[in-house]
Parts: sequence; C-alpha cells; structure tokens
Amino acid sequence: MDSPNTPAAQIRKVVIAGGGTAGWLAACALSNQFRDRLDITLVESEQIGTVGVGESTVPPIRTFHRFLQIDEQEFLRAVAGTFKLSISFENWRRPGERYIHPFGITGQGTWAAAFHHFWLDSLRRGMPSELGDFCLETLASRGDQFSLQSQPQVNYAYHFDAGLYAKYLRRIAEGYGLRRVEGKIREVRQRADDGAVQALVLEDGQVIEGDLFIDCTGFRGLLIEQTLGTGYEDWNEWLPSDRAVAVQTESVGPPVPYTRAIAHEAGWRWHIPLQHRVGCGLVFSSRHMSDDEARAKLLRDVGAPAIRDPWLVPFRTGRRLKAWNKNVVALGLASGFIEPLESTSIHLAISAVVRLVQLFPFDGIASSLVELYNEVSRAEMEHVRDFIILHYHATQRDEPMWKACREMPLPDSLEIRLRAWRERAHAWQDPDELFRVDSWTHVMLGQGIQPGPPHPLARALADDDLRKLLDSIRQPIERAVAGMPSQQAFIDRYCKAGPEVWGNRPVPR
Repeated sequence: MDSPNTPAAQIRKVVIAGGGTAGWLAACALSNQFRDRLDITLVESEQIGTVGVGESTVPPIRTFHRFLQIDEQEFLRAVAGTFKLSISFENWRRPGERYIHPFGITGQGTWAAAFHHFWLDSLRRGMPSELGDFCLETLASRGDQFSLQSQPQVNYAYHFDAGLYAKYLRRIAEGYGLRRVEGKIREVRQRADDGAVQALVLEDGQVIEGDLFIDCTGFRGLLIEQTLGTGYEDWNEWLPSDRAVAVQTESVGPPVPYTRAIAHEAGWRWHIPLQHRVGCGLVFSSRHMSDDEARAKLLRDVGAPAIRDPWLVPFRTGRRLKAWNKNVVALGLASGFIEPLESTSIHLAISAVVRLVQLFPFDGIASSLVELYNEVSRAEMEHVRDFIILHYHATQRDEPMWKACREMPLPDSLEIRLRAWRERAHAWQDPDELFRVDSWTHVMLGQGIQPGPPHPLARALADDDLRKLLDSIRQPIERAVAGMPSQQAFIDRYCKAGPEVWGNRPVPR
C-alpha cells in the first residue's frame, strides 16, 4: 500500500456504491487486477432489492470469465446455469412466424464478400435453403442440442440466476480482499473545491471516503445523476417499451439452448430456462397496455405455475450523457438502459468494467481518458440501440404500437445500414461492434427486410462450384449436430446443480 503521503490526485481508494450484477462485476475485475494497489470497498444494503432479471447473456462473457480465471463447471453449478446458442424470435415479423438469431459464424465468406451474398445468389439460381442451414448454432438450437466437443465448436453464452451470480462474484471478490459494507446511503458528500464526490454517509453514521466512486445504484443513479446532475438522453422516441413485469415459474420441460423473445400486441415476452426454473417477463409500452393487463397476460401466457408473485420493473431507455463525470463512473443501469431484447445489459456492464481497467487513473484523473471513455461508451450504446430499434421497426404487425414503430423516423446511423442492405445486400460492422455482420443479416432477413442484389463476385462461381461450396459448409455442420446430446443430457453430465444451490435463498425484490 502507498504511504500516507500519497498525493491527493492519485487514486488509491475505490468505493463501489451498490451491489447487484454490475457492482459485483466491477468488484471482481478491479480486485482481481489491482488487489495490491487499491483499497476497494463495496457498499450495499440487503434491504434494497436488485432488479433481478438480468439472466441472459452474450458470448463475450466467456472471455471475461477467462480473464477472471473462473472455472466454467464450478460457475454453472453455482448459478444453476444453462447454455445459450441463440435467440428465438417469435411473432415479430408477423404472428405465427419464427426466426433464430444465432451466435455463431454462418457459412464461409471471402475477404471481399460475406457468405450471405453467395447464399442469396444460390436462391436466385434455384438452390433452395435457409441461411440458418449453414450455421452450427442454428441447427443445434432447432434440435435443443448442445455439446462442447463438436467440430466445429459452438459459440455460446449462458442463462443463469442473477441473484446466484452476484453471490458467486461476491465470493470471488472478497477472496481478493475486497471489503463489503452493509448499509443504506443517507448522504453523498461532495468536495467544496470541484464538486467531486468525497464520501458516502450511511444511515448508521459510517463515512466511506474514496478517490474514485463507481455508481451501481441502478436506475436511481444516486451519484451520477442525483448528486452530479449529469443528464440523460431519452430514446423512447425509437424504443416504445418502458415497463416490464417479471415472474419466475416452474420448469415444465427440459431447458432449451436459447432465449425466447415472443412479440405481442404491445411489446414482447422473454422466456429464459435455467436448471431449476424459468425466468419470464413481459416487456411493454405503458401507452398501449396497463400494468394490470400486462401482469394478467404474463401469467396467462407463461404456461407454467408461478413460484413467486410477479414484480414490476419500470425503465427509461436511453443513456447518461456522461458515463464518467468528475470522479464517478456509472455502471449498469446507472449508466443507461436500452432494454433486454438482445440480452446486452450484462455485456455492457462487463465492457465498461474492462474499459475502466484499461484506462484506470492511478496517477490522477486525466480529462483525455475521461473523454475517451465517454466517447467509446456512447458509440457502444448507440450501436446496440440501433440493433434493437431494427427489431421494432421492421415488422408487418398491424397493432397501433407496431404500426407507429414501422412509420417512425430512424436514427441516421441505422437508416444508412438499412439502405445499404436494401440497395446492395450489404451488411457491415466496425471492428469493436458487438453485433457482427452475421447478426445483422439473420435479423434483417428474419424481420422481412428484402435485400438488394448480392455482390457481383457471387455470380462469378459456376453452378457446380457454388453447389459444392454450400455442401462443403453444410455437411460438417449436420454431422456435428447429429452427434450432439440434448442440452439436458449434457448439463446432467457437465454442470448439474443440486437443490442446495437455489434452496432457501432470499428472492430478488
């Protein structure tokens, strides 16, 4: 530890305000990397419930777990986890239709032209198939199968119990020496000279001083907004849903290896299968459905007995104008919220934590790093926002909410992507973007956006050569899936959790 004469500008004491998934992700990463250089304290209250619905993830979480040296089997047993290969979108384009957004690579393109150009040209030549036929994760999802031994290997994420995940991360962080303080924050003290946060005062009178504060207080944004007045950019004009009602139900069948996202007249419903139960929720627009209607619809549609009462989660889509303001970094819901449709909330928290580790201001907060952090955060949020808007906008449903989404003006950044697809079947990605060309392609096709003519290079292949190319991609995938067990059989062998894992723990509020 540094001597008492450490200059004031240096960052040595980090205080995390709030627990939940975001708080414990930050606690884990910082204590793992900087345990010998920082004094880290996390303040949370058992009396303040977490939202408790972030139970579905995207594949980069596995990279983060490797960074923390987390053992996968131990983790999955501790959180009653299952595997996730894709998202099944049901009733989005029209009621009764379904498409799969898979996590893996689809086909095999060239440096000049992505695979979907060759596939589109094969349809033009009278070679019928579905794009998903060339994706291992789609085929495995169709059969509810999973394996880690297949060749090619699957790309996957997880479903897990959010409360158990926070508990698991807490155990790791405390093992690295992090100090947890139980208590509610009564007051946030600011420095007189620059208005930065100086300390948290708890209801029992404890004063927790710090050099850098991480705001994980959820939608309240106790530090970033209530104290610093950072400001918020609202995205409700593009994303109409502003509430969710959530419930947990009994499992009435084996867990499927995908999240289900099922559209309804005023939003959509999620279905996330864990080992011991299913997490369900109804996302909706309060202008088009009341809380009581949503609760009744959820309980009617889940198709299984509820194991606890439903709870309401109001939210406001958008982002904090600065994720880092003075000496406060907002994480998770405190930094903004898009909505749970593509399971990005935990990913965005992880991404922000990794960015903070990379730019950590040991020698004092430099304005250039703060600006860089905020600019990358903004671009990342807007990219995810555009991908979510795509689902709402490209639909042929005729209910008032969906009709308004179809007719609304789009952000310029999304408009140009859709024009490139409609005019030249072009999908692209920037190197740091979460959603890859394959994701955009599957969703645009699934939502019914017609592509323009494919890349001229695709036409250069003779029919026989194109047929051989498609067969050479499809056949190894079909063989790999044919050898996979069901997901349930794989979990039973690999990571089955016992009732001691989920029994007798406080449920999220």
